[in-house]
Amino acid sequence: MPIVVVLVLIVVGSVLFHFLSPWWWTPIASNWDYIDNTIIITFWITGVVFAAVVLFMAYCVFRFRHREGSRAAYEPENRRLEWWLTIVTGVGVTAMLVPGLFVWSQFVNVPSDATVVEVIGQQWQWSYRLPGKDGKLGTSDTRDVTAENPLGVIAKDPNGQDDVVVEAADLHLPVGKPVKMLLRSIDVLHDFYVPEFRAKMDMIPGSVTYFWFTPTKTGTFQVLCAELCGQGHPMMHGIVMVDTQEDYVAWLDQQQTFAQLSAPQQTGSAEQAPGNATVSALKVAAKLETVGSR
Repeated sequence: MPIVVVLVLIVVGSVLFHFLSPWWWTPIASNWDYIDNTIIITFWITGVVFAAVVLFMAYCVFRFRHREGSRAAYEPENRRLEWWLTIVTGVGVTAMLVPGLFVWSQFVNVPSDATVVEVIGQQWQWSYRLPGKDGKLGTSDTRDVTAENPLGVIAKDPNGQDDVVVEAADLHLPVGKPVKMLLRSIDVLHDFYVPEFRAKMDMIPGSVTYFWFTPTKTGTFQVLCAELCGQGHPMMHGIVMVDTQEDYVAWLDQQQTFAQLSAPQQTGSAEQAPGNATVSALKVAAKLETVGSR
């Protein structure tokens, strides 16, 4: 009997914990309510099956408990019960899989009018790249990553010169417009995740993955890394701000392009590339030495 009570309390406690728990999803801010609905359907199916199995176990423990003078009847086969369990199990599995397949079909088919944004993950910060006026992202290569070119944009590609580079800063997106996130990792496995957007995808070194969503609410949202990417993983945070179209355009106008960031630095009226300061210092030293010898 104590085992029967424990099994029943497990079911009752699980149901109460679900309805009384203070933990739940963050308010959704994208079009992916389909994901929420699919998770809820799966939860209810698995929850009902869990409760039914545990209560059935409690019934069996109580019904077939040991009693003096009683002996169990051995029935090795029950075709009716087997068919009934097979059909119910098949229906349950189908009910869990079908909604997910519909959502996955939408998840992998990006709208043709989606804005492209590249996300670059690197221990332990997020950087971004947006197409310039030509609407095309330039090619990139991890082998081209340097201190001066941290995103690895190939400088010889003309399509990349007008790309907007947002390095280790906040990303802004327009509300109500679909966005395709191209995901690229420079070092290890990362995962770009905004809980309010629901959709996410792993960032695998050596390949480009993607997902898409449509922001439905303006506001400021926190970016998390959903993969254990190293010692600084808990600190790999970022900010995505969803703006109105006017605010987004104003923010975009303030950003610099790859060509501007990689251009030689200007010192007064003379153009001075990296390393010229050392050459200038040597010339001054040579002139001083000449004057001294006179």
